[in-house]
Amino acid sequence: MKASDLFVKALEAEGVEYIFGIPGEENLDLLESLRDSDIKLVLTRHEQGAGFMAATYGRLTGKVGVCLSTLGPGATNLVTPGAYAQLGAMPMLMITGQKPVKTSKQGRFQVIDVVDMMRSITKYTTQVVSGDRIPSVVREAFRLAHEERPGATHIELPEDIAAEATQAQLLKPSTSRRPIAEYKAINKAIEMIEAARSPLLLIGAGANRKLTSKMLKEFVEKTGIPYVTTQMGKGVLDESHELFMGNTALSSGDFVHRVIDSSDLIINVGHDVVEKPPFFMKHGGREVIHINFEPAAVDPVYFPQLEVVGDIANSIWQIKEQIQQQSAWEFGFFKKVHQAYLDHKAESENDDRFPVLPERFVKDIREAMPRDGIVTLDNGVYKIWFARNYPAALTNTLLLDNALATMGAGLPSAMAAKMVHPDKPVLTVCGDGGFMMNSQELETAVRLNLHIVVIILRDDAYGMIKWKQANMQFANYGLDYGNPDFVKYAESYGAKGWRVEAAEEILPLVKSCLSEPGVHVIDVPVDYSLNDQTLNETLRERSQQL
Repeated sequence: MKASDLFVKALEAEGVEYIFGIPGEENLDLLESLRDSDIKLVLTRHEQGAGFMAATYGRLTGKVGVCLSTLGPGATNLVTPGAYAQLGAMPMLMITGQKPVKTSKQGRFQVIDVVDMMRSITKYTTQVVSGDRIPSVVREAFRLAHEERPGATHIELPEDIAAEATQAQLLKPSTSRRPIAEYKAINKAIEMIEAARSPLLLIGAGANRKLTSKMLKEFVEKTGIPYVTTQMGKGVLDESHELFMGNTALSSGDFVHRVIDSSDLIINVGHDVVEKPPFFMKHGGREVIHINFEPAAVDPVYFPQLEVVGDIANSIWQIKEQIQQQSAWEFGFFKKVHQAYLDHKAESENDDRFPVLPERFVKDIREAMPRDGIVTLDNGVYKIWFARNYPAALTNTLLLDNALATMGAGLPSAMAAKMVHPDKPVLTVCGDGGFMMNSQELETAVRLNLHIVVIILRDDAYGMIKWKQANMQFANYGLDYGNPDFVKYAESYGAKGWRVEAAEEILPLVKSCLSEPGVHVIDVPVDYSLNDQTLNETLRERSQQL
């Protein structure tokens, strides 16, 4: 068998549905082998788009998303998506081509050491040096990409290796079960929770798994312990529930931080160090129970008193089965603080000014989207408002990246989400800066006949950095730019373009676009002028008054 045929059969054996990417001449044997495969090649307009789609496919399905590029510049364009998947714990395999390794055909033309380049942003990277090695290399790449903590892997397939003959046989995946936490750790966790005055559940990125969500829901229902989330823990539990106390979108000073500060025990489930710390530990302060797949990475502000290490869902189940609700638990202040947050939120949500305030915009999107609708975010200051103010009801229905936090991922993520969930409404929110970094994928979305809504929050500047600039008392400098006519730009790709000219137009227009098939692009002017005052002053002042 030709080695490229064996490579494709190895991918088929792993259950691969799609390969997202842009082939080059070094991939042509692999491309020919794919032609007769059930695996669908999704041709994109940039390797970044392919990588972001593969990573999001992995995030949503739990299976390994696969993307493809040629050597050199194609491979370097996968570095950002590779880091995106690695930091965001999304299972992904990158396949890159290479010149022949046994004989030189063009010297060093386009040749860089891609394997070494990928080493710091992947769990596994290797070059296939023989067709006989394909079964073990592919199996290992999938095993490691999928294994907790999930992440990115990379295989380089040189063109002469892809063309050679091999008699190697495929390897079947081994049966594997995650270890579970030791009973003494479980018993100690129960003892600490029952002895606490005001325990608080904090849900992080590692808890964003469906079975974990089920177990946490049962734990909260049995105990009545309130919960908060990190940005990437959103949706693990329903955030419209009366026991939800807020999201740690900001580093400090928000209402939710008063809740955290008044707790005496934090049950920290799925803590992931890629996210900004949702709280800081101090000697003699509140205690922390760390519940995760892996032990805690200890640093000066995180040194938990107890570690419950093992499968998270099983750990929560074991604790839930034995723990008893305590009459001495006191959550009155938690609820007072959260009500103050809701009151403040309502003030700006109903503001009709135009350009629209981000708080009003988030409220309208939440009203337009059903509980299971999927919103993907690019990266910008609006991400803070969505994390803070958009109550996610189900896992992976608000896809934001608080790990690499790269611009340019929002549109490709929405495209992958629609392919995985064709029956669910999918909407992406991008800043004008982030949208333009991969806007060419509109052509891919139109070609694939996807039904997605793309909203561009236009402020003609890199708004997140302007907010930080103002916060540091620096003058406004170097962050403003021009934009195309986004309506005409969308129409040039065959999409439908819309422009909002009043705040009250947003909700009905979004509902209409969600109901009408096709790719819809909506230009929404946004007003970020109050961000500095609201996020850095008002929230801090109002929360401290409690």
